[in-house]
Amino acid sequence: MENYIKLYEATRKKLKAYQYFGWLMGWDQETEAPELSVVHRTKQFQVLAEEAYMLQSNPSFMEAIEKLYENKEQLDPDFRVEIKNAFKELRMVKKVPKDELIAYQVLTSQASQIWAKAKNEDNFEAFEPTLEKIVEFNKKLVKYLETDEMKGYDILLDMYEEGFGVKEYDLFFNTLKDELVPFVLEVTKNNNQRFSRKLTKSVWPIDKQREFSKYLLEVFDYDQKRGLLKESAHPFTSGVSTSDTRITTHYHEDNPVSAIFSTIHEMGHGIYELQCDPKYDDTFLHGGTSLGIHESQSRMAENMLGRSLSFWSVHYPKLVELFPKQLKGIDVQEWVRFINQAKRSLIRIEADELTYSLHVMVRYEIEKMLISGKLKVKDLPKKWKTLMGQYVGMKPKTDKEGVLQDIHWSGGMIGYFPTYALGSAYAAQIYESMNLEFNIDEALRNNDIKKINAWNKEHIHQFGRTKTPKEILMIATNQEFNPQYFVNYLKKKFSN
Repeated sequence: MENYIKLYEATRKKLKAYQYFGWLMGWDQETEAPELSVVHRTKQFQVLAEEAYMLQSNPSFMEAIEKLYENKEQLDPDFRVEIKNAFKELRMVKKVPKDELIAYQVLTSQASQIWAKAKNEDNFEAFEPTLEKIVEFNKKLVKYLETDEMKGYDILLDMYEEGFGVKEYDLFFNTLKDELVPFVLEVTKNNNQRFSRKLTKSVWPIDKQREFSKYLLEVFDYDQKRGLLKESAHPFTSGVSTSDTRITTHYHEDNPVSAIFSTIHEMGHGIYELQCDPKYDDTFLHGGTSLGIHESQSRMAENMLGRSLSFWSVHYPKLVELFPKQLKGIDVQEWVRFINQAKRSLIRIEADELTYSLHVMVRYEIEKMLISGKLKVKDLPKKWKTLMGQYVGMKPKTDKEGVLQDIHWSGGMIGYFPTYALGSAYAAQIYESMNLEFNIDEALRNNDIKKINAWNKEHIHQFGRTKTPKEILMIATNQEFNPQYFVNYLKKKFSN
């Protein structure tokens, strides 16, 4: 056993190094790499991918994982979880042909720039061949990995949220269809809220928006010695350890709300990564346990904390200081109503809290059809418009504001989107439990977000990937997942 442990740990050390440099290349690509650098960078990425694959597929390493898995009850509890995960991931090496896997990794390393160009030009046909290859690989992947217990789209869903498949997601989304879709259509049908033209027509200088984003980093106690904030086309969080977790945001001169809440959202993710136990940094147990639990932290930060009157009663004066002309005569109550307005919209990341999960439901239904073969990639734009009309109540006129709006499919992340809606539902349940221990509004009015971070660290963050999503939810709330918390929360908030 000792020899197998030593071999595993030595190989893991090398794989972590390859992972780090691959991560660094990806960060550079999304934040500041020149457009024409992609060809040379792809060559280097391919070398890294091949070297990492050789380590992962080394018979001695695979044997070590298999032997450790056979004797997992003798292992330290944390190491046992890591070996269980490693054994599960062996499927990729043992069942997926090497050439196909590496070719796919190279394809997705290039695809984000192809997508970005297609989006910028509103040209789905330019991205269609690449997306076709990505979908076809994933359809083959589920065939390679299927078992008697798990097949089809479930294979991909389980990669992002262990224990959740079509059965569980259908029950969840059917609850939203039954209770939320009609509520949303009713609430937004007669939305007669009117706001000052200063809020909707002003120009908000980007340098001042950047300054407010930096202010928010301090407010949320995001450690800038271990993280930083940059800009990208699509805001994201990227981290490799508790000493290096980075976030991005974006700025629009006509819409300061986008940058404010993109920054807060990504800080929710980033703080999770930074608050993991550092002992997991050199293992494969660092980071959030699942995409759904991760999203619960960002959605809670963005919506339940960042959009509350309690939060803005403290921080609105700073915003007014930076934008005195744009906010002259506008009090904090009007600002809070403005940032919480419920209305139908076309863009997921700009959607309000009430309608957001319905945008995710569109993507879930599409992915199910793509993987089952019921929908072809070329027919995506049409299906997208149909489902948006059905669930959200409006249809995009262009692909840029429709099927091309998200980066995720270019990275091969099929099965990822449903976790966004699940995360919002988790957040409502977790918030309710936290609020039983201390008054969250009071903490916000006292500018004490550290107290909230500490609770999340104790109940969620510190465990890294050593607990499953269901285990984390039980630790944090003492209950199994219950989507009714989410529905009740939204109905209560937006009925007002």
